[in-house]
Amino acid sequence: MLASGVGRVLLLDILKSPIAAVNDFYTLTGRALINVIRPPHYLDDTLTQMDTIGFGSLMIVSLTSFASGLIITMQMSRALAQYGVTGQVGQIVAITIVRELGPLLTAIVVAGRNASGIASELGSMKVTEQIDAMRALGTDPIQKLVTPRMIALAVMLPVLTILADFIGMVGGFLIAYFNIGLTPDQYWRTAYRALEYNDLAQGLIKPFLFGFVISLVGCFYGLRTTGGTQGVGRATTEAVVVASVWVFLLTSLITRIFVNLH
Repeated sequence: MLASGVGRVLLLDILKSPIAAVNDFYTLTGRALINVIRPPHYLDDTLTQMDTIGFGSLMIVSLTSFASGLIITMQMSRALAQYGVTGQVGQIVAITIVRELGPLLTAIVVAGRNASGIASELGSMKVTEQIDAMRALGTDPIQKLVTPRMIALAVMLPVLTILADFIGMVGGFLIAYFNIGLTPDQYWRTAYRALEYNDLAQGLIKPFLFGFVISLVGCFYGLRTTGGTQGVGRATTEAVVVASVWVFLLTSLITRIFVNLH
């Protein structure tokens, strides 16, 4: 009986921290969402974050999507050549990028760049007691720091994804034109006809939800940073890892939902 009681106590101690963290995360999420409609609205902060996240991530997102378009087309053209249907490569590239790779790769790149940046920025403010000073002055840190970042990522990630989809398809077109010999009309016509409303909906809903998750995860780990500069580094790493895992889980769930609806 004594051993059983000790075991239950140890189990409760182990579960206490993750359960409290989940509760804190959902509390932060709820407060950040409510602040979207509750004044004051920090428009300047939101626009600054949109510029930092959107324009700042444009180069790395473009390079990643362009390379993915090249690679997909090279690999698929080799496989399709065995069946004599290389003319369908545009269709496969369009569906693959718009449905899955465009939103997924863009979200992973943005998570690596911006979830870490948000966590390190807020973590530095936390360990230097700037957030406590903000509360003392009557400013809600969640409304001032979290909600603008959440709105900025939720808006800019779909925009970045649309650009990434187009750039990826341009990369695929270059391989299809110079290596396979497809005309621009053959490639773009098959790519256009392959896309349905279901595909476009997936390609926009996914990054919109990814933006919420990436921003909230980065803010969550930043605001709970402890332990000085080492704590900031730890929070940054945790934010990137957790945000990336959430992106993969969400894309699997959303894909499953749309497959059932199709």
